[in-house]
Order: sequence, then structure tokens, then C-alpha cells
Amino acid sequence: MNLEVISRQPAGSTKAVPLLFVHGAFTGAAVWDVHFLSYFARHGYPAYAFSLRGHGASAGHANLPWHSLADYVDDLSQIVAMLDCPPILIGHSMGGMVIQKYLETHSVLGTVLMASTPPHGILSSLLGMGVSNPLLLCQLALLQQFGTHFTHPSVMRQALFSEHTSETDIQDYYPLLNGESQRVSLDMLGFNPLRRWKKPDMPMLVMGAEQDAFFSPGLVRDTAHAYGVKAVTFPEMGHAMMLERDWQKVADVILGWLDTNITV
Repeated sequence: MNLEVISRQPAGSTKAVPLLFVHGAFTGAAVWDVHFLSYFARHGYPAYAFSLRGHGASAGHANLPWHSLADYVDDLSQIVAMLDCPPILIGHSMGGMVIQKYLETHSVLGTVLMASTPPHGILSSLLGMGVSNPLLLCQLALLQQFGTHFTHPSVMRQALFSEHTSETDIQDYYPLLNGESQRVSLDMLGFNPLRRWKKPDMPMLVMGAEQDAFFSPGLVRDTAHAYGVKAVTFPEMGHAMMLERDWQKVADVILGWLDTNITV
């Protein structure tokens, strides 16, 4: 599969371990390139992000509705195999579930789950949104089916950002939106659940956002509890933590965790 890969390399001394970022639903690798890739490269980490099939500049857009969670795991496996050494995996939202499925059959040096789909899937999230904001749920369904043709930037604000995000930023980020696979949504509803989850045998960081429209702080704590770690929750922040006004607070926590927990 021809997959888009974006990389940013350190200009000076380099850490031994690369970072591989996995995007969430409705987006692509470019969301990581706004701030995160260059930030971690400046701190010595080779930083890579890729677009899952049917996203960004990767192949597979014509068959996007039929791509499965297993397909996305295959994409992750393909990119990991391309790297010179095993990476730290950092996944956002659906990308966190892709990583969790990958870990069923693979081992890595460490994992960061950012506003991730919980191990039990998205049913509780969708039910919560259906009660609290049914209009947003309908708008996201249109985005999934038709891409951005029948949506407005205001949907992006409601779904992904806190109230602090400027209109200019919303307009700039809107072109980063992508359609999403209906099949992968069914997989995360329970058609392809995690076979098991347990306390990881590698360092894991679980992070969430106080104003997340998808995965509430409670759901993030559930994810952390499932893996035997404590969740880090960022106040006044929305789902798209890597693009928020205070994105560097998130990056700083990841950097501190890397420097403390990852040795090669």
C-alpha cells in the first residue's frame, strides 16, 4: 500500500529511538506536522507521521468506506517495518485503537495514547454524544459519509476544539478533515473488539482533554485503569490536543515521559 509519510529529523544530536505518530479518524498525517513533528525533532527525536489508507495523500480513497481496523493495523505494521529501529508509538483518538490492536500481536518500547478510543470501543462515547449533542453526532455522520462537502467549519470547532481556538485556526485546519470508513466505525463498536488488554509490559502514557466531545475524562480514566496507569487530563482543552492553543503543554508532558521512561 502506498502510504504518505511525513518525517522531521533532528538537526543536531539524535536520540536512539524514533517516534511514530498515528492520526485519528477524519484526518491524516498533516495534523502532526503543524506543531508536534518539528517540536520533537528539535528535542532530538526522529519524528514520523503517516496517513492511513484512504486518508491524506495515501492511496485507497476510492475504497475508504470499506477499510477495516485490521487494514489500518496492517498500515501501521508496514510503516514500523520501514524504520531502522522499533519506534515509540503515539496515537490520537482512533489511532490509539489502531495501536492497541497492533499491540495484541507486537511489542514496542513504549506507547502514548492521546484522547484515545477506549479498549471497549466507541459505543459509550456515541451514546453520550447522542444525549448531550445529537446534532453534532448527525453532522459527524455526514462528514463520514460525504467528507467535507456537507459540513461546515463550525462542526470542526464543536468536535475537536475548545472555546479558546481562534476562528483563523479553525479555517486553517478545516482542509485537514477527511472522510472516514463506515466499516472501521463498526469494528470499534464491537465487530472487531480487542481480544484482551492487560497491564502493558512497556511504559505507557494515557492522556485526555477536559473538553473532549468524544472521550470524556471519565472514559480516559477507564482507558488508563484498564492498562494499570494513571491518566493525565489537560484542562480547558478539546479533543485535537496536538492542534490546540496550548499544544505545547501536551508535548512537554510527552517529552518528560520519554526522557524519564525510555532507555535504549
